Amino acid sequence: MRKLSFGMNVTLDGYIAAPGGDLGWSGGDGPDSSPGDELFQWWSDRVAATGLALYGRKLWEGMSSHWPTADRQPGATPAVIEYAQRWRDMPKVVFSSKTAAVDWNTRLVTADAVTEITRLKAEDAGPMDIAGATLAGSAMRAGLIDEYVLVTVPVLVGGGTPFFTALDSWVNLTLVETRTFPGGVLLTRYETRR
Repeated sequence: MRKLSFGMNVTLDGYIAAPGGDLGWSGGDGPDSSPGDELFQWWSDRVAATGLALYGRKLWEGMSSHWPTADRQPGATPAVIEYAQRWRDMPKVVFSSKTAAVDWNTRLVTADAVTEITRLKAEDAGPMDIAGATLAGSAMRAGLIDEYVLVTVPVLVGGGTPFFTALDSWVNLTLVETRTFPGGVLLTRYETRR
């Protein structure tokens, strides 16, 4: 059975995007911006270890508009080149009824996300990462997420898109890892207690 993880950069007050979808607080999308090289490499290594990435439409649109060609942009660093290649190679599933086509080792699913994620979890294959607030919220409410990875940036934005969704019942977690990155960024990783 596959393990399903939900991990993203998050503000100290719990948001993955500030109002209007602003991600400026997160340090941008490259290794030369805060919080820096070490964290960017950590995310890149995570992409390399992911057996299958599950995307909602909005996050897919953002990622697919940048990473497929980021390694060919003027000034692309070796870390950006590595990440772009890893992202293109990583198998991906996009859940959307509005997206017409996908590319870069990606499959489009227009059917019920919870049903498909449940089916994918039952496979004997590598770990899955889920990304995107709406998609992850559906998986959270269905009890499908095995691990939560919060990379907390020390900033308060006061609103926006929350990391966690409203739940019908409590989810008990066990802390399995903490790590501090430059700039006071804190990684916390929790496993769901079943």
